[in-house]
Amino acid sequence: MENLLKGFDPIAGSDARALVLGSMPSVASLTAGEYYAHPRNHFWPLMAALYGTPADAPYAERAAALRQAGVAVWDVLAACRREGSLDSAIDPASMQINDFPAFFAAHPQLRHVFFNGTTAETVFRRWVLRRLDGLELNLVRLPSTSPAHAGQTFRQKLAAWKCLASVTQISANN
Repeated sequence: MENLLKGFDPIAGSDARALVLGSMPSVASLTAGEYYAHPRNHFWPLMAALYGTPADAPYAERAAALRQAGVAVWDVLAACRREGSLDSAIDPASMQINDFPAFFAAHPQLRHVFFNGTTAETVFRRWVLRRLDGLELNLVRLPSTSPAHAGQTFRQKLAAWKCLASVTQISANN
């Protein structure tokens, strides 16, 4: 098995109101040093549809647009061993969880967590939630944006992901 893979720092402004959590960056993302870098991943096209910044804009612009919208992006895992990019290939014994108590302490307005797929939700509920000392969070699993998750069309995924924009827009107006 390969060496330990290390994830990225979060994309997050201090006023983040919603957190999108993946499991661990793909090989394409790790190579590019950017979240959701695989060309067939639907994440950035979905964010473009929700927030207006083109999916092909420079990465720094896309990240800044999410911060401005109150959206944070991170992964549940800080590090792991995995061959390839599939979540099913993650070695469970190698999983290192990100420091969520510190993250939520630094982002006190954050109350909505959206999981980009099942693995992120499963690991978060099993290893993170109990460490958050009763913090009240709205947890929502969304369809994975991964090209490996081809069971839904882009349009179907967009319909599900619209709840992210509605939460950040409502929160921004309060």
